[in-house]
Amino acid sequence: MVIHIYIIIMTEVNFESLNLPIPDAVKTYSDEKKREIFEYLKDMSDLEKEGYKIAFNHLESSFDIYRSNGFKRWKGKA
Repeated sequence: MVIHIYIIIMTEVNFESLNLPIPDAVKTYSDEKKREIFEYLKDMSDLEKEGYKIAFNHLESSFDIYRSNGFKRWKGKA
């Protein structure tokens, strides 16, 4: 009998550590989506973070990071 053991490395999702505003909708996302968004935000350059803050503030509640062009491009590279 062969037993396969799979270990999934989980990145701790601590949005507060990023010092960026996070849309309220993110709280309702699956853990997988939260991890993806966290990694995306963590990988941003300082310039990208400034653009993110501007978009977040201008679009307010209609801002959807998961559907944003930047996230889609990042996910395509990952």
